[in-house]
Amino acid sequence: MPENKQTSTETNQQEVAQTPAENEEEQKQPKEKKAAAKKKKENEFETKFNQLNDTYLRMLAEYDNYRKRTQKEKDGMFFDGISKVVLAILPVLDNFERALMSPSNDEEFRNGIDMIYKQMLTSLDSLGIKELECKGQKFDPKKHNAIMHIEDEQYGEDEIVEVFQKGYIYKDETIIRHAVVKVAN
Repeated sequence: MPENKQTSTETNQQEVAQTPAENEEEQKQPKEKKAAAKKKKENEFETKFNQLNDTYLRMLAEYDNYRKRTQKEKDGMFFDGISKVVLAILPVLDNFERALMSPSNDEEFRNGIDMIYKQMLTSLDSLGIKELECKGQKFDPKKHNAIMHIEDEQYGEDEIVEVFQKGYIYKDETIIRHAVVKVAN
């Protein structure tokens, strides 16, 4: 048995001698495993963050598009409302212009019609609706409706020489009513 003791002691000494080296390897492996696990976890977090950030940015862009679209629709509905009302009023305005052009003996009546006419023009102007300037301008089919054409050397090419019915524009961009004109050359 003493031999066994010696053998077992030698074995213990050998194990003790090997244990620090193995211990270092064992310590390195868990550190490497921990580092790899940590890196894997960081990659998962980064991937999840990127997915969430992408989702957030898409939702933000979608909301911005929604906001712009609804604003455009709201403006369109406002324009539709204004154009319908103005188109209903324009014949009355035309009749006021005709009344002002006709000869009248009653000066007070004429001044009253003139005041109403100017008030209507001011109201339209406050809404952003203005009369199209036509006479002497070059014909533009987007703004004008030509019903007559004459050949006359004193006028330029496609020059508007007479306005039969005034045209109106909303905020210098959208035509409410085309001007009815006579064009030369």
